[in-house]
Amino acid sequence: MNAARESAGDSTAGETAVYTHGHHESVLRSHRWRTAGNSAAYLIGELRPGMRVLDVGCGPGTITVDLAELVAPGGHVTAVDAVADVLEQARAHAEERGLGDAVSFAVADVHALDFPDDFFDVVHAHQVLQHVGDPVRALREMRRVCRRGGVVAARDADYAAMTWYPATPGLDDWLSLYRRVARANGGEPDAGRHLRAWARQAGFTDVTSSATAWCFADPEETAWWSALWADRTQASAYATAATRGGHATAADLAAVGAAWHAWGADPDAWFSVLNAEILCRV
Repeated sequence: MNAARESAGDSTAGETAVYTHGHHESVLRSHRWRTAGNSAAYLIGELRPGMRVLDVGCGPGTITVDLAELVAPGGHVTAVDAVADVLEQARAHAEERGLGDAVSFAVADVHALDFPDDFFDVVHAHQVLQHVGDPVRALREMRRVCRRGGVVAARDADYAAMTWYPATPGLDDWLSLYRRVARANGGEPDAGRHLRAWARQAGFTDVTSSATAWCFADPEETAWWSALWADRTQASAYATAATRGGHATAADLAAVGAAWHAWGADPDAWFSVLNAEILCRV
């Protein structure tokens, strides 16, 4: 264990928020859709063969394996997540893609990464900082393990900036409820707008900010997006947190789920997710 990790002691215990979504099938359904192309395009131009990459919060590994292909030949990706079970899915995905030797996996807490200083060429985190207890400390750790001249990259959604058509009161209820539950769990659902400020607080002086959007705009896409959120609202760890925390009743969640299905069935349905991005040079 490195000295920087040892100096953290047990102080990270209160800084790790509860992951609002959990790993219900409805959550992984959306995570498995993510690729480097649709979720890390801002980073692709920085990648070169032979690079050593750390992918923080890798989930089921679909972005991870794309990163491994982009740094081949000779490159390697270390993929970490806080939950061991999802790493098994990521490992299986890497094997299916023929990249088992190019990716290694480990359980890790981004507040206290068990890697040496200056170890990676690129450190990447997608939709992670919105869920951690101390995003500035997390970025400091990501900076510590990145070599001088390397890049720390992060991308997070901004829930308050999400927008849709047609206007649907039940989706307004969903957004208000989600933001309450996420904050009660110790996260920041509007993380996107904070990324640049958090990076500067973490000590980065060369920060490039950008934003891109996911857009679900045809009947197949809106049906898929609405169904996974209807399921997530009623059956995931988020649903449990909402009811146990006193934020909503089961009937409230059922009403939101029905609103999602009704919206998704509308032939004019359209939904956009704003994602902010930062490239921080070390």
